[in-house]
Amino acid sequence: MENKKSKARIFNLQKYNTYDGPGVRTIVFFKGCKMRCKWCSNPEGVESKYAVMYMQNMCKHCGNCVPVCPVGIHVMDNGTHKVMRNIDCLGCRNCQNVCLQTAIAIFGENKSIPDMLAQISKDRIFYDLSGGGVTLSGGEVSLQETAATALLSACKQEGINTAIETCGYGELSSLLSLAQFTDLFLYDIKLMDSQKHFLYTGVNNEVILENFKELMGRKYPICVRVPLIKGINDCTDNISKMVDFLLPFKRQENFKGVNLLPYHKMSVSKYAALGRVYELKDGDYSMTEQRLLEIEQILNSNGLNASIIRH
Repeated sequence: MENKKSKARIFNLQKYNTYDGPGVRTIVFFKGCKMRCKWCSNPEGVESKYAVMYMQNMCKHCGNCVPVCPVGIHVMDNGTHKVMRNIDCLGCRNCQNVCLQTAIAIFGENKSIPDMLAQISKDRIFYDLSGGGVTLSGGEVSLQETAATALLSACKQEGINTAIETCGYGELSSLLSLAQFTDLFLYDIKLMDSQKHFLYTGVNNEVILENFKELMGRKYPICVRVPLIKGINDCTDNISKMVDFLLPFKRQENFKGVNLLPYHKMSVSKYAALGRVYELKDGDYSMTEQRLLEIEQILNSNGLNASIIRH
């Protein structure tokens, strides 16, 4: 495998994470996702292309960014800075570098396998002490199969525990390529009704559920992840159908339980900065503690080893 020639487009490399896999972990966020979940907490990672985040409240409208952008994304209109969202960013970061107010941030960077491995390896002592390692997340990591597989392979060669967080919507062959070097899948299952799944994520769920069955049947370790959003997927019908779907797998050694992830609003401000509308802005979608515990109890009473993961 030509590790040195592979590059991944990522938008963050986060240290000391304790939510996405066992122990202390480094999370590498890959850009690009085919799904459009209305509650997505990483909207800067959805598109494969570079993302321009502009914090208007921090901008002094000095115009320094205008002449340095080679494609004219930044313009001044009657003394007000505007971002032309119909123009694709080249990722040069000239605008970010000249912005004295840090009102502009460019998301997306092409990183080589050796560069990422060097960053990941710096925290080896924390992985060894805590049983942690590296988790590849996104976006959807399987869309960059070649680079992701190369990075996972490199980590395994260094004895670093590996995990990937996936929505499961992609080619089975890509997931199987990653699985060769993956110690744990963190596999999202959101909604059991396919039409409702399409309404809230932009895709149907048949591929996701079939890929899950395939991975389970091939004995790859999987922990199911369920983002819980009040009024969308916390109803008794959805939870009951999810229990029915998971029950046949509960006695398999590679079934590693269910993580319940309560909805949060920590990333809502990103949408406006990206020139996007947050579609769940009206209403309260936060889970009550009582309902969270009820769902946890329902799953555990069926032997599915559920736990609530709180950020």
